Amino acid sequence: MALGKLQKVLISESLDPCCREILQAGGLRVQEKPGLSKEELLREIRDCDGLIVRSATKVTAEVLEAAERLQVVGRAGTGVDNVDVEAATRKGVLVMNTPTGNSLSAAELTCGMILCLARQIPQAAASMKEGKWDRKKYMGMELNGKTLAVLGLGRIGREVATRMQAFGMKTIGYDPIITPDVSATFGVEQLPLEQIWPRCDFITVHTPLLPSTTGLLNDSTFAKCRRGVQVVNCARGGIVDEGALLRALQSGQCGGAALDVFTQASGAEPPKDRELVNHPNVISCPHLGASTREAQSRCGKEIAMQIVDMATGKGLTGVVNGQALSKAFAPQTKPWIALARALGTVLCMAGKQVQGSVQVCTLGTPLKEAGSYLTPAVAAGMLAGGTQKEVTLVNATLLAQEAGLKVTTTHSDVAPEPDSSTGLLQVSLQGTPHQVTGTVQGSTPVLRQINGATFKQPAPLSGPVLIYRAKASDTSALATLTGLLSKAGGQLLSYHSSSTVAGEQWSVAGLSAPLSNLGELKPRVTEAFQLHL
Repeated sequence: MALGKLQKVLISESLDPCCREILQAGGLRVQEKPGLSKEELLREIRDCDGLIVRSATKVTAEVLEAAERLQVVGRAGTGVDNVDVEAATRKGVLVMNTPTGNSLSAAELTCGMILCLARQIPQAAASMKEGKWDRKKYMGMELNGKTLAVLGLGRIGREVATRMQAFGMKTIGYDPIITPDVSATFGVEQLPLEQIWPRCDFITVHTPLLPSTTGLLNDSTFAKCRRGVQVVNCARGGIVDEGALLRALQSGQCGGAALDVFTQASGAEPPKDRELVNHPNVISCPHLGASTREAQSRCGKEIAMQIVDMATGKGLTGVVNGQALSKAFAPQTKPWIALARALGTVLCMAGKQVQGSVQVCTLGTPLKEAGSYLTPAVAAGMLAGGTQKEVTLVNATLLAQEAGLKVTTTHSDVAPEPDSSTGLLQVSLQGTPHQVTGTVQGSTPVLRQINGATFKQPAPLSGPVLIYRAKASDTSALATLTGLLSKAGGQLLSYHSSSTVAGEQWSVAGLSAPLSNLGELKPRVTEAFQLHL
């Protein structure tokens, strides 16, 4: 995907001034308009190439549809549940975040919440302001020797675990991705959830909000916990079922809860139902996890640098939905992505179909990890020229699936000579004889083989290209082509012919400009098609 030039970025929420300064120093025009209504955002976003948000701005499918030039949504923070990532992906809009920017602030707030639950500090402070002196009412507990369950052992979870270990807490946890060996290195014993519930005195959650984590703590899980268990949620509203939490508090099954986030099913925070917030054993904050000067400065700085790097072609980091595209910025992978896209286009034109199963095979050890970014590029090439406005590495896989195109990938460490040191890319339309193979020479994508016919001298796949198949014994096609070019004022920049298969040869001609009419050529060839690669 060739990214368009980023020119104008809208910042729709209050961010550290360094964010604007870095963007402007990178040559971008910046518009800061915090607190926009939905209607105002729909108007402002129309001519913007980039949008930077925190958590309040809802980047919906409607907003993305209104954003005619939008290329990137930058979330200054970790969670992207306020962004419709699927809609962004379908439109080819990159979504990026700053996963490390607020980790320490969120972890420190969580630790503070645990301490507040153990010693009822907010309740005691409020009592003092009311003129009371209730020492007996606020009897607390020591954390030393207590068991803390950390659900989600990513950056924030592990920071919480290591800090609470300093208080003498035993830390157990669960994470479907982090291995037990890795979690053991930072002092967390991993256990199945069913074994965690009855063992812990405190539970803190640090997972994203997914279908699998929504209502992770519910009536059933609370019933399996120790009576009086303490719960902290500084991650995402909805991970803890708020109705179940209130019932557990009322029954005493849950001894206390500290909440920085709330379920947003009925709309944005703050919560409209105050019963949970007003419960005497609940400590609540207005979503302060990332609300420190340091975190806001880091997040603003990181997202601005990421967007400037994108705009200048330096690279992509923090990408949520376009991991394949992040590889496109590496100098060594750019020509391979161009090759994959070109082979996809050639295969589509030769096979005369977009639907079906396509097999992408990478050959040679240099391409061992390349399938992840070459496969979307092949899909983008096959879909090019269709009804979609633009097919990119961001949306190619999704659009291919919707078009009925199944693209799978295999790899072999062995590539035939003379390409064993560089690698070879082979793309086949399964159930048909159509197959194309190419490689990269220097920085130029080249075609080595098409439908069993081999090019002794590989044919460059760049710029305007005409590919045709004709009888090997009939040389009139080339003469006709040169005549057409002469009439049009064009030039033949390169010409390569393949080996003969069933009496026919394939020819690849590099042109100075596409020909507007192939009418004179078609009677002399079996098939012909033009591409602009």
